[in-house]
Amino acid sequence: MDENRTVEQVNAIFGLFMVFFYIGVGAYLLFFFNSDYLDKPIRIIVGSSFLLFGVFRGFRTYFKIVELFFSGRKNKND
Repeated sequence: MDENRTVEQVNAIFGLFMVFFYIGVGAYLLFFFNSDYLDKPIRIIVGSSFLLFGVFRGFRTYFKIVELFFSGRKNKND
């Protein structure tokens, strides 16, 4: 069962990197990306979606990391 917990911990850390990715792409599209290829309403819709999904995933990842790294349990079956 220790291998399963280790895999879950690695997935939680990967989820943290994905949170930074989604928030970064959303902020880039909303605040820094200026181009003639994407219209402003499309940038706002896509950037806002990335930003909101990043925040949502951040909450989920936070609770998963607290559960996996800071709880006293060895595995879920205890």
